[in-house]
Amino acid sequence: MISLNPLQNRLHEIMHEADTPAGKFFDIALFTMIVASVVVVMLESIEPLSERYGQLFLIIEWIFTIIFTIEYILRLYCIAKPWKYAFSFYGIIDLLAILPAYIGMFIVSANPHSLVIIRSLRLLRVFRIFRLANYTRQGNIILISLRKSRQKIFVFLFFVLVVVMIVGSLMYVIEGDQNESFANIPISIYWAIVTITTVGYGDISPITPMGQFLAAVLMIMGYVVIAVPTGIVSAELVNPTPQLNTQVCRACAKEGHDDDAEYCKYCGELLNED
Repeated sequence: MISLNPLQNRLHEIMHEADTPAGKFFDIALFTMIVASVVVVMLESIEPLSERYGQLFLIIEWIFTIIFTIEYILRLYCIAKPWKYAFSFYGIIDLLAILPAYIGMFIVSANPHSLVIIRSLRLLRVFRIFRLANYTRQGNIILISLRKSRQKIFVFLFFVLVVVMIVGSLMYVIEGDQNESFANIPISIYWAIVTITTVGYGDISPITPMGQFLAAVLMIMGYVVIAVPTGIVSAELVNPTPQLNTQVCRACAKEGHDDDAEYCKYCGELLNED
C-alpha cells in the first residue's frame, strides 16, 4: 500500500480532486488562469495589439507559463507513481500547455506562443469544477455510452467507408469522361464523403443523368448516416450507469470511481486515508 506524507496528501486533495472547498477553489482559480492565458494568446495574434502591447503579452504569458510549470511539478509530486499521471490524458495536456514557451527559448525562428492555445483543452477541467451541478456525472455517462457502443459504431463506419468507396468509383466511371471535376477516384470518393455526410460544399457536382441519380440516392442515404449512430448511442444512454465521483487515485492517478468506492478499481489502492 502506498504511503504519502501529509503535504503530499494535502496537495493531492486540493489539486486532483474537487470534493472539498479547497479543491473546488483551486480548480476555479486554475480555470480562470487558463481562460486568461488563452485570451492573451488570441489578443497577441491581432497585429495592431501585438505591436503595441507585445512586450506586455510576453510578460503575462511567461507568468502563466511559470505558474502552470509549478502546478505540473506539484501534480507529479503528490502522486505515488508520477509517471502514471505524466502519461495520462490530463498529464499530457498539462505538459503540452507549457512546452511551447520553453521550445521558443531554444528555437528562435519558431512561433511557439500560438501553440499555447492548446491550453484551451485544459478547460475540460470545468466538468470537475462544477461537480455539484452534475456535469461530471453526465459527462461520464456519455463517455461510458460511447465506449459501450464503440464496436457497433466501428462496424457502421466501416460500412459507410465501403459505400463511399464504391459510389466514388462508380461516379468516376460515370462522370470521368464528361466532367473534369471527377478527375480521379480519390476526388470522387471525397465527393461521396461530402455528399453522404450532407455537408454539400458544391465544389464538385455530377452533370450526367445517371450521375445525378446516383447522387440523389447517396443524399438520401445521408439521413441514415446521421440517424444510425445517434440511435446506437441513445440505446446505451438509456441503460443504467454507475454514479461516479471526482476521486483520483494517489497511486495510479486514475479517476472515474463509483461514489461508494473505497479502493481504486484500477490498482486496488485505498482512495482516501482518512
